Amino acid sequence: MKRGASALAALAVVLLILAPLRLNGYAMDLTYITVLSIGLAYGWNIISGYAGYFSFGQIAFFGVGAYATALLVADAQWFWLPAAVAGGAAACALAVPLGYVMLRLRGPFFAMGMFGMAQMVRVLVTSIPATGSGAGLFLPPGSGITGVYYWTLAVSLGALALTMWIERSAFGLRLRALREDEQVAATLGVETTRAKITAFGLSALIPGLLGGGYAMFLTYIEPDAVFSSRLDLQSIVMAILGGLGTVWGPLVGGLVMTQVSEVLWARFPEIYLMIFGGLLVGLLIVLPRGIVPAIAARFAHRRGQ
Repeated sequence: MKRGASALAALAVVLLILAPLRLNGYAMDLTYITVLSIGLAYGWNIISGYAGYFSFGQIAFFGVGAYATALLVADAQWFWLPAAVAGGAAACALAVPLGYVMLRLRGPFFAMGMFGMAQMVRVLVTSIPATGSGAGLFLPPGSGITGVYYWTLAVSLGALALTMWIERSAFGLRLRALREDEQVAATLGVETTRAKITAFGLSALIPGLLGGGYAMFLTYIEPDAVFSSRLDLQSIVMAILGGLGTVWGPLVGGLVMTQVSEVLWARFPEIYLMIFGGLLVGLLIVLPRGIVPAIAARFAHRRGQ
């Protein structure tokens, strides 16, 4: 199974790299949004899937990255690539002190706290004249969809590589211990605060980096676009559908969700959301742990026979 998964992953990476050479227009935009959502799902999966802190506010770091990039490009005349890196750093810098406060909460309280924090950041950005307030910011054209796409693909592949390292590292083991029982993990010598804040910072860095590319993709940003609840929920559903706390879950969930949604939208434009919602609920009932754990369990069962 591992060899087959590696071969499929390598094929998918090659196809994604070649996508700008074969696609254009709507198909290219759809591919970009798919890669963006998968990257966001990988970022969310670190703090929620591995550490067990279910978050409804990671989109705040995406918006911070987007606005930091936009300000550096529009006002300071930076080239967009270093500006996007700085946007990711800004999101991570916000996450570290914020983590000391927010990660004192657990369960639904953390989820609600993160949701409230995201709304506070959104309102704050809207009230600052330098960000264009509610009117938003216009940006000069970047390097086009191709450059933004490759940046987004590179960040998403980096998030995948980071997840693979977490899966096999002692740090990942500490995060899983936190997820199962934080108090027991602390008694066993795990530095829980350090582990949590590191995971929180990494989960903020990824959407912050992606937000910079998204700002250049739009060439105009306003709060509703970059603090989008739809993007946030989409990335969460992708990770859950594929399998929480797994390496391939966000990728598989993202590809399945995007393609099924696209087919339904093309064939049933008026009721596709209702059909898609029903299919999603049905899948989660049949596969409560997600697609990847179900496939892994199936292969393990067949080897045991």
